[in-house]
Parts: sequence; C-alpha cells; structure tokens
Amino acid sequence: MLTTKDLVERFNLEVISGSQGLNRPIHNTDISRPGLEMAGYFSHYASNRIQLLGTTELSFYNLLPDEERHGRMRKLCRPDTPAIIITRGHEAPEELLQASRESDTPLIYVDEATTRVMGRLTTYLEHELAKSTSLHGVLVDVYGIGVLITGDSGIGKSETALELVKRGHRLVADDNVEIKEITKDQLVGKPPKIIEHLLEIRGLGIINVMTLFGAGSILTQKRIRLNINLETWREDKLYDRVGLSQETLKILDTEITKKTIPVRPGRNVAVIIEVAAMNYRLNIMGINTAEEFNERLNAEIMKNGKGASS
Repeated sequence: MLTTKDLVERFNLEVISGSQGLNRPIHNTDISRPGLEMAGYFSHYASNRIQLLGTTELSFYNLLPDEERHGRMRKLCRPDTPAIIITRGHEAPEELLQASRESDTPLIYVDEATTRVMGRLTTYLEHELAKSTSLHGVLVDVYGIGVLITGDSGIGKSETALELVKRGHRLVADDNVEIKEITKDQLVGKPPKIIEHLLEIRGLGIINVMTLFGAGSILTQKRIRLNINLETWREDKLYDRVGLSQETLKILDTEITKKTIPVRPGRNVAVIIEVAAMNYRLNIMGINTAEEFNERLNAEIMKNGKGASS
C-alpha cells in the first residue's frame, strides 16, 4: 500500500501541518488542481486525490470574502484526502493551516513550478500503483529486448539464462518475475528483492550472477517485449517452420509476442533466443523475413501457373 509518508520520503518533501495523517493511503494516480472548488463548487470534488494548489488557485482564493474562506478550506480537507501540496513556495493561507490541523490532512510545501511537480508525482504514482502480477519464468535482456523465458519446471530456463549471461547479455530475474503494467501495452518486470541477482542451477545450486560476472551482467528491471516458451519436443506436434503464425501471451491487459521453441538434445536454445530477439527488432522496424519469403513464393507460383497455361 502506498501512503503519503512514502511520497514525502521519496521526494524529500516538507510537511508543515497535518503530520498525523501521513499514513493515509493513496489509491488514485490522478492529481487535482481544485480551481472550481475554490469557487465553491464541490459537487464532483475528487477528494481521494492529491490536491495541488498553485499560483492560479491561491490568487483566486485571496479574492474571496473573509466569511467564505474558512468554509472552502474545511471542505477541501477531507478524511480521504492524501495530501494538499502548495507549489512555487507560496505561503499557506491561515484558514488552510487551521483546517489541516483540525482534520489531520497533510499540508506540504514544494518550491517548484506546479506543472513540474504534477509531472513528477504522476509518473511516480503511475509506476507505484500500476496493476501487477507475478509469473514463473526467467527475464533476460537480450540485445536490448526484454525476453521472458517460460516453460515447465526443469525444461532448462535457468541454464539457458546462464548461457545468455556468459554470451554478454543481462539477467533481470530468475524463477519469479514481478510484472507491472505501467501503461497500456507496457509491461515492466523485476525480481523479488529476496532473489535479486541470483540464479538457481539444478545440480550446482544458487549462484550470484553479479558476483561471478560483474555488475554489467544484471539489470534491476526491464520492459518485457517478447515471450519465449520452451517445451519438450513432441514428434506429433507441427511446429512453425516459416514464421508466419502469430502467437501472443496476455499478461494483465497487455499482449506480447510469443514464440514456442521445442527443446531436445543438440539444440542450442541460447543462440535461438538471440536470433529471436534480433528478428523481433527487425519486425518492429518493419522488416519481416517470413512475409517477404511468402510473397516471393506466391509470385513464383503465379509465374509458373501462367507459364503452364500458355
């Protein structure tokens, strides 16, 4: 759970009143600038958001009659309001200080431009409050592409990741990958703290990748773009040999490209994953070898068909 105290500690903010309410939870990524509320319209007041008071809001407030000021600030400080932030170093109105103390609503000073504060806080809240899940698998950075390796237990995911690290790529997480959907179509994976930098190899045990291969062999988090699913080779299954079939894996509300790689003795899975990552980069650049081959094949068929008919 994210609280106002977490926000204060993350950005080293100055709390001037209402410190008793720092444990209030933050559930909403949106931030409000209560301009209409300053004018007295509270019918649709989003009180569960962080409230930002800048030059515009405070200059309007200072124009209000004295008898209306205290009531406006008491309505602004609700029990579910995480914090009220005053930007650009403006002084807090006395009515706001009093309402903050009465309701234990945290009142915070920030000596920065309002739009900049809103941008920083929104980015932080979207990351921290993003929908999350965890998957059994291994996440590696291969040529800049976040590759999530999945498959049955014992199929060789960790051994493949070890081979990729030896070939100069970077490990993000082994065995358990914590995934957050930062925005639509953007998944970011990282390891649980307890197994950060660690890799489990059956018969060998747990190894520390950073200690063995250096700081350049690990990443703390990575955007997931490609899923490589390893499965035991089955003679009765028809595998894609051209690359025209499009598989996807849905994680939360986002779908990523999926490739199923059959595993059997003699296949160098690490090299196959390297090529899959490079081919994925070509695909997002608009180069699709499978489609080009299919077009050549169709053109040749049509050419031979015309020659036979003539």
